[in-house]
Amino acid sequence: ILEEHKKGAIFGIRRPFVADQSKKYEIFGRTLETPFGPAAGPHTQLTQNIVAAYVAGSRFFELKTVQKLDGEDLPVAKPCIKADDECYNCEWSTELYVPQAYDEYVKAWFACKVLAKEYGLGSMDGFQFNMSVGYDLDGIKLEKVDRFIEGMKDASAAPIFNECRQWLLDNLDRFDNLTKEDVESISPEICNCATLSTLHGCPPQEIERIASYLLTEKKVHTFIKCNPTLLGYEYARKLMDDINEMPAGKAEKNCPYYKPEDEDDSERCENLLALFCKLDECPLKNCGKI
Repeated sequence: ILEEHKKGAIFGIRRPFVADQSKKYEIFGRTLETPFGPAAGPHTQLTQNIVAAYVAGSRFFELKTVQKLDGEDLPVAKPCIKADDECYNCEWSTELYVPQAYDEYVKAWFACKVLAKEYGLGSMDGFQFNMSVGYDLDGIKLEKVDRFIEGMKDASAAPIFNECRQWLLDNLDRFDNLTKEDVESISPEICNCATLSTLHGCPPQEIERIASYLLTEKKVHTFIKCNPTLLGYEYARKLMDDINEMPAGKAEKNCPYYKPEDEDDSERCENLLALFCKLDECPLKNCGKI
């Protein structure tokens, strides 16, 4: 980054976004300089992808999903996306092993904070990381995924966190604006929120169980990602037909839809809304409906 910046770019971005410090937002007790950023995908899988998004103006990052299937156990060709021209995102979660994904996110956390100060792009605390997990509760409770969640909540004991911190302290002479105090102020509390990805056949009952677990046991603010298959096969099929987006037969082969008995399950939503309100997490505060 330091060398490329001398030529006027950072990972190909030649017009970096500089945040207006008079306009700030807040979510989950943390500051945001802009209210947008990339959703989980290949563009939030590696450190350089996240850095490029930050330089372009993103400030809220949903990191690539982690799950029990990782690395070589994930049944997709790798790289799962190669865009020479037009491409379609048809993969699952991170292509990396969970510990490798964790290292990428910690490095990106440091890099974005350093760029904010060194190049005056904004406040070092002006962005947020949001971890993404799926797709079943038993998998999320596995040691490697649980270690990931806890490590994102507090990375102070992680080797990669201390390695990044020490490298910066040892190389301060390579920076013009970054100070020792800046480096030492970088918080190990990377995430206080998570997104539950409901792709790949995660039924409503399981969504409720996972969301309740994340909120009450992991103590993280929780988003539930509502994917099209939650609408049921017939409605999702009609949507695809209306916009001529998916050839006939392909959806039936590749997309996991919920069983008819799962499609009209409003009780799941009511239970979660009640839990959100109890924990003061409801987006419709004081709505009077729950």
